[in-house]
Amino acid sequence: MHTQVVHYHKCTQQTNGVGQYIFPASQLGRSIELPITATEGSVPRYYGIYLDVKERLGVVFGGNQHEGERKVKYLLECGAIVKLFSPDNEISPTLRKMASTGEIEWINRKYEHGDLAGAWVVIVADTSSQETNNAISKEAKERNILLNVMDITPLCTWIAPALVQRNDVTVAISTAGTSPALARRLRERMSDVGNCQCLRWAEMGPLLTEVRIEQRARHLKVTPNEWAQSITDQVLEVFENGESDKARSMLINALEAHDAAGKI
Repeated sequence: MHTQVVHYHKCTQQTNGVGQYIFPASQLGRSIELPITATEGSVPRYYGIYLDVKERLGVVFGGNQHEGERKVKYLLECGAIVKLFSPDNEISPTLRKMASTGEIEWINRKYEHGDLAGAWVVIVADTSSQETNNAISKEAKERNILLNVMDITPLCTWIAPALVQRNDVTVAISTAGTSPALARRLRERMSDVGNCQCLRWAEMGPLLTEVRIEQRARHLKVTPNEWAQSITDQVLEVFENGESDKARSMLINALEAHDAAGKI
């Protein structure tokens, strides 16, 4: 099961009057979060989406062993073409090896203007330079490219939620940047089957896909609500007992009943 969590650390902040965020030298090189203050206005209401990055160019700045490596791997898992910008002395051994085998394209340097050309989505994993963060943000806006500057929400056009993933089911948890600790806690509780039973249903994903294909092939007219009503606790129990064929029959029978009722 793949789980992605966004980690935040606090720091003080001020602006230089033109919307660029200035951080104390002691904070450079660390993960940082801009605190919510009255001068920044209300927290954005983010529109929750899932991005199809397959065969699209994802650019990552920063090849460190933690955040950079994690972001690169997740983009690859989702089918993206990945270009990594990272100096030789900062890239992790794993990412270096991935570059040598052709899994990713590695550019041995930090950001320069124009590096976002052709990118569909950009992630800044190394946020140690305020000047670089602002420059990348400016270029991303000019090119209308989706940008995530890790832990610096005001520079982002998207933020990464905490993820719980099982099979093809992914649950994304976000607090709009207001409480990353709460998002992580919710993710941990949902990942623990002993505390949260809801993801048991995710194991039925492949079976439900097969039944959905059959339903469409037979032109059974079923509403989304009727579909949901057909996925009962009894069906789940039968499936978990290893009787997938019986569970399939129960689902088909329920869908047939809904289809027949709709024709009366």
